[in-house]
Amino acid sequence: MIFLHYSMLFFGGVIVFYMLFVIVSYCTMFTIAMLDLRKRYRLDPSEYDDAHIDAFYSKPVSLLVPAYNEEIGVVDTVYSLLNLRYPQTEIIIINDGSTDSTLETVIKHFQMKPVNKIVRTNIPTKEVRQIYESEIYMNCILVDKVNGGKADALNVGINVSQYPYFCSIDGDSILDEKALLRVMKPIVLSDGEVVAAGGNIRIANGAKMKLGSIYDLQLPNNYLVIMQVIEYLRAFLMGRIALSKFNLVLIISGAFSVFSKKWAVEAGGYATNIIGEDMELVVNIHRLIKEKKTKKRIEFVPDPVCWTEAPNTLGVLRNQRRRWHQGMFESLWKHKKMTLNPRYGLIGLVSFPYFWLVECLGPIVELGGYIYIVIAFFLGQIYYEMAILLLLLFVIYGVIFSVASVLFEAWSMNSYPRKKDLIRMVLLALTEIFWYRPLTLLWRCEGLIRFVRKKSEWGNMKRVGIAEKEKSV
Repeated sequence: MIFLHYSMLFFGGVIVFYMLFVIVSYCTMFTIAMLDLRKRYRLDPSEYDDAHIDAFYSKPVSLLVPAYNEEIGVVDTVYSLLNLRYPQTEIIIINDGSTDSTLETVIKHFQMKPVNKIVRTNIPTKEVRQIYESEIYMNCILVDKVNGGKADALNVGINVSQYPYFCSIDGDSILDEKALLRVMKPIVLSDGEVVAAGGNIRIANGAKMKLGSIYDLQLPNNYLVIMQVIEYLRAFLMGRIALSKFNLVLIISGAFSVFSKKWAVEAGGYATNIIGEDMELVVNIHRLIKEKKTKKRIEFVPDPVCWTEAPNTLGVLRNQRRRWHQGMFESLWKHKKMTLNPRYGLIGLVSFPYFWLVECLGPIVELGGYIYIVIAFFLGQIYYEMAILLLLLFVIYGVIFSVASVLFEAWSMNSYPRKKDLIRMVLLALTEIFWYRPLTLLWRCEGLIRFVRKKSEWGNMKRVGIAEKEKSV
């Protein structure tokens, strides 16, 4: 009984200390993000877009769209790229051996014809079957290849591309018309010092769209999707802005990110043996930068927006979250020598420890905290106080930061201007710790287990199409 008593106090103390550490870290990041966005809020980004449009001619971009069974959304994605305000681009759709009618849909809709094109093999990939060019859009190319996964499809796109920068876009995503201009802004301004940049990702479920342009943004009726909207706001508006400020960001979303082709090829392209191929490329480039002792940066840019489809069922969301967490573990473990290694500067001394302690191991500690609260209430006596303290910390960590992110979004980005939508989001955020948070913690722990078991499986996400969302939720 004495052993149980001291064990409970010890584990309770460890969890409380950990949660305090996480809350202080998040408060710091939130403050940095708020100050940074406040500065941006006072500026009109449109003024830069119009005044410096000529500067972007020196930085043409290849837009890579990997597509596996994306027949529902790929046409709208391509239209959104055709609508982009950017002086010089090429669109490369890579059909990764789709088993549906993705290939036929793109060929028919954009009037593609077969061409003979010499492709330099900068990165080894699966076989390319055929390359097509559009007869109505001269900058639009379709590549049909043997199935090899998203990373392999992107590597094929890199090989086919002719421009010095490439932008990866998911086959179910929609870009705002000025998104590429704004994500390229730090690259153009820095004259090459910034070698990669990631844009802001938003969930489009519930939006109304026509020919690749979103004209009416609405929250869906699906509570699971709304919780993901809140989660995205917290992750992108708070964490990535703060980490990017000090060149510490290890993740820029594969759904919308720009890379220097030279640096990406030197880093080996996208890794085909790791689930989190987007994070792996970023970490590899950081490693190269430090090993070459050169002054280069990777940035996150909050202004540009990429709209994507979020899972609307528990099963699909579970596959997504455990895959994300497994991919993070794989990449951090592969580059574990960088952890606390002074050779890699703040990336090794700050960023890697943060991702290990907070992002990777966090779900285990938090889940242990939930279990501790339940056991403590059954045991009673002194454990009540520890359980209540933990519960308050969970409320601060989950609910308060989520609500703050929602209000922060309304103030700084103005994507959800309707008061009714804001109230719905705030009220739902108050319920997060009772159902959504425990579920995502379980799924992320499953990702850790799959990493330990070395079980690699992408999992399927059933698409219903962004333009169809209003009917489906």
